Amino acid sequence: MRVRGPRRADNEGNRNNMANNGTYNYTVVRQFAVMTVIWGIVGMLVGVIIAAQFIWPDLTYGVPWLSFGRLRPLHTNAVIFAFGGSALFATSYYVVQRTCNVRLFSDGLAAFTFWGWQLVIVLAAITLPLGITTSKEYAELEWPIDVLITLVWVAYAVVFFGTLWKRKTSHIYVANWFFGGFILTVAILHLVNSAAVPVTFWKSYSAYAGAQDAMVQWWYGHNAVGFFLTAGFLGMMYYFVPKQAGRPIYSYRLSVVHFWALIFTYMWAGPHHLHYTALPDWTQSLGMIFSLILLAPSWGGMINGIMTLSGAWYKLREDPILKFLIVSLSFYGMSTFEGPMMSIKTVNALSHYTDWTIGHVHSGALGWVGMISIGSIYYLLPRLFGQTQMASMRLVTLHFWVATIGIVLYIAAMWIAGVTQGLMWRAVNPDGTLTYTFVESTKASMPFYYIRLLGGTLYLTGMLLMLVNMIKTIAGHKAVDAPIPAITPAHA
Repeated sequence: MRVRGPRRADNEGNRNNMANNGTYNYTVVRQFAVMTVIWGIVGMLVGVIIAAQFIWPDLTYGVPWLSFGRLRPLHTNAVIFAFGGSALFATSYYVVQRTCNVRLFSDGLAAFTFWGWQLVIVLAAITLPLGITTSKEYAELEWPIDVLITLVWVAYAVVFFGTLWKRKTSHIYVANWFFGGFILTVAILHLVNSAAVPVTFWKSYSAYAGAQDAMVQWWYGHNAVGFFLTAGFLGMMYYFVPKQAGRPIYSYRLSVVHFWALIFTYMWAGPHHLHYTALPDWTQSLGMIFSLILLAPSWGGMINGIMTLSGAWYKLREDPILKFLIVSLSFYGMSTFEGPMMSIKTVNALSHYTDWTIGHVHSGALGWVGMISIGSIYYLLPRLFGQTQMASMRLVTLHFWVATIGIVLYIAAMWIAGVTQGLMWRAVNPDGTLTYTFVESTKASMPFYYIRLLGGTLYLTGMLLMLVNMIKTIAGHKAVDAPIPAITPAHA
């Protein structure tokens, strides 16, 4: 089997085969890479604040726009769409150029996606604390902002697929398959779930009602996880892990099977969010079955990424960026095992509505999405400013350990709190009355809320270390756009 993958030697440093063939558009990549770090700090700071509110409910002195109900959707939008979205834009624009050996399809449209996406984020940061919301999970933004998102996303699709269309390489590298699948699917999800009837400029009502609205919402919600937070970041994995490891991807054939199996199966798993609700029982069971099937392609991709280090395991000792990338895959494997297990109805009867779900979400968000993004941005930043590595690799190493300890504290605390809550809520006396009141279960959870706050603070501290390192790397150096090779290479 022919194995294809990115070569370790970077074209930035190779000038022998270069000609006056233009340069890659690194401007938009730089912009999104820098904003990834900034929005990561903002989103995680809000997360730390709302974690503290579980311990000190009067922390924000009753100010309405700083209440938990207002800040929580701001936190999720900032981390998913501002931090994660900026990372996806940066890496997809970089990868599609490097693997296609051409400049982006349209510099103007690429610039529009950057400024348009930042405007979306700023509008979210203003409207959500003011209570302007649709109240739909991960889709809280009102219809004028949804229209702007649509315009930005169409421009993104045109730039990405236009670049693929004009490529100089016959082969489309698998990372672009995942990026392309993520772009198309998120467009469909957004358009369908955001269908609404506006009644004022800042208020609308969903086009769906009742159980149908819930079904559409969690078809969207779970596939936002499946495509925005999984497929797109797998595109990062399939490029940056081989690059940083200096090894071809373990199995190119497995990567293609991974892609098709994942995009087919993920679409049907959403109903597992609605066990024991008004949703028809057969729909809940269908979501559970597809969630269990999903374990196979997810672990196939995880194994493919980790096994890329075969013959080069020693690099994990000395390369902190590789540590971020490989440990992120470990969290991906863990969270994609835990998710299908929690979709089983008997397990879900214990876990539903508890902090176990919060632990599961954050093992994927902080462990998989956060660490693969951080590792990829650490790879990109020095290359975008003419450097070979970050200004301080010691800070990168420190960031890795601080973040990893923070994640472990966070998710372990939430697992224990969640199982405790589930067991206390379902405990009954011989006469059928509840053994514990809800207040008692909350009191039992309090020690774990302190640990969660500590874990989240450590993760935020790591992002602040990254900001310092980024500033030191950029300071005194000019932005660099790498020349496009005159001779088309076999790989990026």
